[in-house]
Amino acid sequence: MGAVSSTMLDLGTTAPDFSLPDPAGAIHTLADVMGEKGLLVAFICNHCPFVKHLRDQLAELGHEAQAMGVGVVAIMPNDVENYPDDAPDKMAEEAASAGYTFPYLYDVTQAVAKDYHAACTPDFYVFDANAKLAYRGQMDDTRPKHGTPATGDDLRAAIKAVAAGESAAECQSPSIGCNIKWKPGNEPAYFNA
Repeated sequence: MGAVSSTMLDLGTTAPDFSLPDPAGAIHTLADVMGEKGLLVAFICNHCPFVKHLRDQLAELGHEAQAMGVGVVAIMPNDVENYPDDAPDKMAEEAASAGYTFPYLYDVTQAVAKDYHAACTPDFYVFDANAKLAYRGQMDDTRPKHGTPATGDDLRAAIKAVAAGESAAECQSPSIGCNIKWKPGNEPAYFNA
């Protein structure tokens, strides 16, 4: 399957709760990762070229968001049996290599991805201090094949707005990436194979 777009979950949606392990087995909940001023949730994986294109910007944005009081968490929802490059041991290697300063969690059952209506990697969600969805969509308008480096402009603007207690831009473009690799028979109703 080629590139797919995010589902664009309704703005104002309350952040779905979760309890997920990191590669070392430590459990992290929504409350654990929520920042005083908001939260960035990123559904990513290791092998997707769209995520690889953005990984340096994601690491940088993670630092910036955390410094502004916005929590950050990355969640890997793929079927690791069929995509072993995304397995937890490889997630730990990727987090260290990329310089992620935030938890990188494994959605073993894929239930959390479904709760967020995540469709692709990467898929980004920014919640405000009240855990209400303020932004969902792309990091920026670059793509791997464009040959231009990622800037993080769209996501950075949303994080800054939330940190300042303001509304994110009304015009929001969907994220585009590799479809989430659902376990056979586990595909959600919104997934169109």
